[in-house]
Amino acid sequence: MADKQVVLGTFADEAAADAAVVSLKEWDKASDEVKLSAIGVLVLDDAGQIKVHKLGTRSIGKGAGIGLVLAIVAPPTLLAGLVGGGVIGAFHHKGLGLTDEDRERIAAELTGGKAAVGVLANVDEAGIVSGKLAELGGEVEAYAVTDEALEAVAAAAPPEAADAAAPAAEG
Repeated sequence: MADKQVVLGTFADEAAADAAVVSLKEWDKASDEVKLSAIGVLVLDDAGQIKVHKLGTRSIGKGAGIGLVLAIVAPPTLLAGLVGGGVIGAFHHKGLGLTDEDRERIAAELTGGKAAVGVLANVDEAGIVSGKLAELGGEVEAYAVTDEALEAVAAAAPPEAADAAAPAAEG
């Protein structure tokens, strides 16, 4: 059984994704229904490489941080050495539930200028987070992930990948 879900909302561009994150943080502060701890934005930089903005807390508690999780969502062709193939394999085999077709579709959307907001949510909060991302204009999808998968990815990731994928929290 999945312990968490990665809720991914795809937005028209990075500015729209950043605005959605601001709204999510305001909603989090004002609501007792959900308490968000791990939010990130996934986009391509000017060189066509994955760029992750870490906007939640530094650690998720168990396992990998949201930056590393979002980096794994992207297809290997866009990662440019951020994480190793072993990390991707560990995550894939341990339970993220992404197919190669999902990764390629996400890559095509990012290549087309879109940006994704990713939230690692407890299973009981994933539905309300999905609804909020959709309300903010995102095309939403969710992927189940177990604590075991997060721990496997964190263990397999070289320290520099975890640091690069999960910079210190802002604000």
